[in-house]
Amino acid sequence: MNKRYCGRVFTQEELDAIAWLMAQNPQLKRAPLSRRVCEMLDWRRPDGRLSDMSCRVAMLRMQTDGLITLPPSQMPHPRRRAQFDPTPATDAQGAIDMPVHALDALRLEVVAGVGAASKLWNEYVARYHYLGYTPMSGSQIRYNVYAGDRLVALLSFGASAWKLADRERFIGWNHEQRQNNLQRVVNNTRFLILPWVQSKGLASKILALAARRLPKDWQQRYGYSPVMLETFVESPRHKGTCYKAANWVLVGKTTGRGKKSLSHQQALPIKDIWLYPLRPDYAAILRR
Repeated sequence: MNKRYCGRVFTQEELDAIAWLMAQNPQLKRAPLSRRVCEMLDWRRPDGRLSDMSCRVAMLRMQTDGLITLPPSQMPHPRRRAQFDPTPATDAQGAIDMPVHALDALRLEVVAGVGAASKLWNEYVARYHYLGYTPMSGSQIRYNVYAGDRLVALLSFGASAWKLADRERFIGWNHEQRQNNLQRVVNNTRFLILPWVQSKGLASKILALAARRLPKDWQQRYGYSPVMLETFVESPRHKGTCYKAANWVLVGKTTGRGKKSLSHQQALPIKDIWLYPLRPDYAAILRR
């Protein structure tokens, strides 16, 4: 019986092969085991590197389902989710109250690694975004947005939702095409204009800049370029005005089941689905 984990379908033969590999190599710890499984199944990211992190998550879920028994974890205590309590570094700054055309030139700066800049980005989002901070897994890019030397906004992009009926209708792809090309749809997971910044037209201008910048940065980091962006806007809390002004398309609503949920029960607020094609031939690429 086939099983789906982390967006990949595992046949019964593959599940048996994983169990056989573990039985033949009982000394392997979890990290090298996930690499061996990826090599055996030729499970790779679009840039050719092994999908070992996704494999590790998949194998944990296989264990939860009683299909395999993993070797003991090398971490004696479960890792706690990072907390980003407010510090003076993210305190409110002087108000900015002018239209976007009166601001200094806007620029996007990639936030990379796990150093001070990354922690500061996380702290801003945890403190001021209504959804707070949630760690992203898989492919992702975060940006700081500056007007001159002043930080005015933060945004991030990551993995798209596994299945969205209204998005699928808009693209016109079938199940197999979605499985093969979903990585070319990237989700705008967070967008935060800092609360002391009141600038008419700023949000839509940032979205336009990000749409031009992201494909190049994604290509450089992951070896392929996305062709569509998506995001979810919780209404009536937000109307999605800035996405509309930036020429995103409202295509429908979520079901409230969660980004990768396999359940049929609503667990989250229903949100509007907005899409932005990054190139005119997006449909032909996604339907390959």
